[in-house]
Formats: sequence, structure tokens, C-alpha cells
Amino acid sequence: MKVRRWFCFSLAALVLAGSLGSIEKSLAIVNAISGITQSATSQEQPTTIAQMMESAKPVVVSSGSFRSGEHPTQGTARILRQNGKLFLELNQGFNTSRSGPDLVVVLHRSGNVIGSTKPPAYPLKTGDYVILAPLQKFSGAQRYLIPANINVANYKSAVIWCRKFNATFGAASLGGM
Repeated sequence: MKVRRWFCFSLAALVLAGSLGSIEKSLAIVNAISGITQSATSQEQPTTIAQMMESAKPVVVSSGSFRSGEHPTQGTARILRQNGKLFLELNQGFNTSRSGPDLVVVLHRSGNVIGSTKPPAYPLKTGDYVILAPLQKFSGAQRYLIPANINVANYKSAVIWCRKFNATFGAASLGGM
């Protein structure tokens, strides 16, 4: 009988200890939120959970429509700021040719990449661009993180570029909002 009581008591103690851990985590979250709301002014930081959620929404910094270069390319590119980070986003209507190997997404210093280069390849010059990443897919919405060390004010276009053949598939001039 004593063993049974001891077992029940131990089980109850384990359940209680587990519950206390969850309660401590919940209290830590509540304290963190209340610390933010108590220390923040309405202009410095969000003061409510709704305002914190609102601050997570993306803000459009610049945008533009693609012009075709070496191959047909269409859609819209835009630079977004969200949660303190910058992203280049291609919209759902983005589409480019599947015929190129080694396609990458770049930011370019010129606001008129297609007009300032020579057909048919529309080649890019080293130093005029920064590569963000390989193209994720040939069509549809996609997003690329812009590294924090890149000053987007120095780049006026988003470009789909074939690195292997130095051929610009299309470019979007990014105008400010």
C-alpha cells in the first residue's frame, strides 16, 4: 500500500513540476510584452500586440516592371522592408525564358539596363551589379533576401541575368515609392 501511495505522490509531483515549467514560460512571455509596452512610447516602439503585428507587414521601398532583353521577361519586381530586413520580391506574374543556364537575380546600378547595353545579349559589366542569388524558378512569386551590407540606394534595377553567357534576360527599373 505504501508503494502505491509513494507512486501516486511521485506521479503528481512530476505533473506539477511539468506544469510549473509551462507557467514560467508563459509568465516570461507576458513579462516581456509588458516590459515592451511599459518602456516604449507610442512613437518609438509598438505598444500593443496588434501594433507589433502591424510592424511585421512589409513596406514597399521601390518597384518596377520587367522589360525583355535577351529573352521575353515579364512581371514586377519590388524591394520590401520587413522586420528590419530588405527583400527583392518578384510577383506572381513574373515569367522568363527557361532557355538559359546559370540564371541569377542581380541588383544593377543603372536604371535603364536594357537601354544602356547592346543587343542581342545585353551584357553586364563587372562592378555594375551585385548577385543576390540563383533564380529560384522561371515563373511565379519568389523572394530574395538582400544582404544588410548592400546599400539599395546605389542600385536602380533588378535583373535576371545568365552569368555563363553574360546575357540579360530582362530588367526592371526600380523607382522609389
